[in-house]
Amino acid sequence: METYHTYNEIKSQTQAWAQALNIVNASPLPKAADYDQALFTGCGSTYYLSLAAAALYTELTGRPAHAVPGGELLLNPQTVLTNQKILLVAISRSGTTTETVKAVEKFKTEKRGDVAVITNYDEILSRMANFNFVIDKGQEQSVAQTRSFASMYVAVTALCAKMAGREELVKEMGKLPEVGNWVIGNYESYAKSIGENLSFDRFYFLGSGIRYGLACEVNLKMKEMTLTHSEPFHFLEFRHGPMSMVGASTVVCGLLSAVNRQHEAKVLSEMKMLGGTVTAIAESEADVCFESHIPESVRSVLYLPVIQLMAFYRSLAKGLNPDRPTNLTAVVKLDF
Repeated sequence: METYHTYNEIKSQTQAWAQALNIVNASPLPKAADYDQALFTGCGSTYYLSLAAAALYTELTGRPAHAVPGGELLLNPQTVLTNQKILLVAISRSGTTTETVKAVEKFKTEKRGDVAVITNYDEILSRMANFNFVIDKGQEQSVAQTRSFASMYVAVTALCAKMAGREELVKEMGKLPEVGNWVIGNYESYAKSIGENLSFDRFYFLGSGIRYGLACEVNLKMKEMTLTHSEPFHFLEFRHGPMSMVGASTVVCGLLSAVNRQHEAKVLSEMKMLGGTVTAIAESEADVCFESHIPESVRSVLYLPVIQLMAFYRSLAKGLNPDRPTNLTAVVKLDF
């Protein structure tokens, strides 16, 4: 397995988590009270990260936040921007993604507000930031984001907690690397057993609240690495049509919360009755358990590694190269 960059990056990601925490703790930070709203932007995986971040920002600070793809912020700003003072949080693994760079340039030229950048490389995007967070231990040689995504998600989680004045949450996040290593070691064989089972032909990832953006991201990993039909949904929305696709060849993976577990677990139970294979990920009493004792709002990165490994092993089982997904490049650069 060590011959694959993707495998090594998944297995070593907790080192980047630790660096992300150290960097946010040591950096100058924006104050939530200084802005009318926060806007999170990125492309592909980092747009999904933005969805998760915007939900968390609002949950922790009580202030409005939205997520928008970099291309939409660039081409259709009238649907996104207002006359309010905005904190734009631009997220990019490479720091050179064209849509994100151009959108930030335009935002700054129009003096819409301040810019915070979360990235793994000190590139052009970083040099446009008022607040800059570069997590170089998240850098990757593979195309599909795993370690990079998780490192930037830890950074944005800590940023939201600190902007909310919740220092106790940031302190609790210090336990994440140790717990993450335990989860990876304890559940890799489980991820392998699901991933290698080629009788499954479709995967659905369910997550609600601050977990929906993460459901979108792990869905993308399954698509990119394995060329398998995969879709994300909010838990209760899955009943409204999509469950018609559930059958013996279906995996329904639920990112269970603690606060709404009763309702979410009922959805999974119903999908199991329809013949689907259900895999539940949660703090406790699930197929994959964290047993972290870390507050729910800041432990969500723990959902990622097992599903990343699931996609990795499925890619190998299908004879694909997880390091080089079909038709993809690590950085998308366009001619504008």
